[in-house]
Amino acid sequence: MQPHRLPAFFVPHGAGPCFFMDWNPPDAWTRTAAFLRGIAATLPTRPRAVLLVSAHWQAPAFTVGSGAAPALIYDYRGFPPHTYALRYDAPGAPALAQRAHALLAGAGLPAAADPARGFDHGVFVPLKVMLPDADVPVAPLSLRRDLDPAAHLAAGEALAPLRDDGVLIVGSGMSFHNMRGYGDPRFGPISDAFDAWLAETVEAAPAERAARLAAWTDAPSARLCHPPGGEEHLLPLMVAAGTGGPGRRVFSDRVMETTLSAFRFD
Repeated sequence: MQPHRLPAFFVPHGAGPCFFMDWNPPDAWTRTAAFLRGIAATLPTRPRAVLLVSAHWQAPAFTVGSGAAPALIYDYRGFPPHTYALRYDAPGAPALAQRAHALLAGAGLPAAADPARGFDHGVFVPLKVMLPDADVPVAPLSLRRDLDPAAHLAAGEALAPLRDDGVLIVGSGMSFHNMRGYGDPRFGPISDAFDAWLAETVEAAPAERAARLAAWTDAPSARLCHPPGGEEHLLPLMVAAGTGGPGRRVFSDRVMETTLSAFRFD
């Protein structure tokens, strides 16, 4: 990796505002939070901005939030009242949004900008742990609604030059996301098989990695880990992987009876 080129990440954003509330067991998200908290120290230089691809925003075309002062979107339900008062007042990144829009459009990918889009919990929850001072500008990026993996890999490839310009690209989702599987010990081995495939795939040479990720539904237990129509939590990985560079699994933990992992691309 070039001395000041920033990596790209795919990170688990957890369950709602999980890092800011009590759980049973109490350490359910402790290790994930510690991993997120430690990311900044692993970077070669301080990011000038963050482009964050959220599993919780889908649009007809790749859309970048271009507002200067985004509000928070508390898009979770049934959590304690204090979690709806959480703040993350990082500035927006209009210039980054404009640049990302141009890169996507230049690669032949329909793109749009949304000055009114705020930070959903896929954005502000992990960033509140990763960059708690909220002093790095953030531009959120949507998924494309068709959830085509090849298109999301192509989006990552188009956005890769941002990594050489001080931008930290983060895909925020979950490597396992079957709501019926969480808490069910039968899904432990199922999630293990898919996670092992993900780790092997991420570490493959770029061309092989892209081909395998484009056909991710052929992976072991793929549709048990991400049921049909629910793969939005996996697609941010495609964008991060598409930015290129060697990839590796940098975190894994057993949470709610399933394996959750994070990946880094240098």
